[in-house]
Amino acid sequence: MGKKDASATRLPVEQYRKQIGKQDYKKTKLDLKLTRLKAEAKKNSSGFKDAFLVIAAIAFFVLCVYAFFYLNLITELDLDVDVD
Repeated sequence: MGKKDASATRLPVEQYRKQIGKQDYKKTKLDLKLTRLKAEAKKNSSGFKDAFLVIAAIAFFVLCVYAFFYLNLITELDLDVDVD
């Protein structure tokens, strides 16, 4: 009697998983394959994107430092011309 009662009651998590499994089964194999390929492509492309952002940030920082020194050099030359 204890076995019947234990097997009859399911955990809500198991019921939820079973419902999801039924929904996934309804999809065609092609749809499942496309979804899996999209997820893999998104996962693999993030490394390139992160590397590009790091390189862009470093280039921007170097450009800002260069512009700072260039502008300071221009103002020093202008001051020298005014003294003469």
